[in-house]
Amino acid sequence: MLRYRDGDLVAFEELYRRHHAGLYRFVAWRSPRADWVDEIVQDSWINLHHARSRYEPQAAFRTYLYQIARNRLLDLLRQQQPLLAAELGSGTDGRDVFDSLADAAQDVVSPEVALEHKQQHDSLHLALAGLPSEQKEALVLQQFCGMSLEDIAAVVAAPVETVKSRLRYAMRKLREGSLSEQR
Repeated sequence: MLRYRDGDLVAFEELYRRHHAGLYRFVAWRSPRADWVDEIVQDSWINLHHARSRYEPQAAFRTYLYQIARNRLLDLLRQQQPLLAAELGSGTDGRDVFDSLADAAQDVVSPEVALEHKQQHDSLHLALAGLPSEQKEALVLQQFCGMSLEDIAAVVAAPVETVKSRLRYAMRKLREGSLSEQR
């Protein structure tokens, strides 16, 4: 990012190559509307471009990029709150772009394997959807984006101890849900 800040456009290509899939995954898991995902991701890269001259490394680059995306999502949520509430209450099935991409990307050997993968995916998505927003966000950043506690704390603007608590409660709820399903 420092090279990009200083005008090296090839450095941007490398940043994009390294981070575009993770950013997309993060936004897809967090966005309540599938049609927002592409917009948020594109706006994040555009905002990064506009802010490049002011970039000062205070955390990992990925943390900085995800903060930009999270802020854009929060902006959209604030702007669209009444519209979003109406749409979510009108029978939206909750599937998002990530679900479609994950389903399409599976290497299916047989219909039985396809069904098993779909059931596992649906169970995971349902379990995560049942978590409070803050816990889900922390868990997705840790488990699916590979972020450290410190990076998560920077992205969500919360103390590390708060992030630890959110992760602990999320894992407890997921375990409790798994145990109740087995009974």
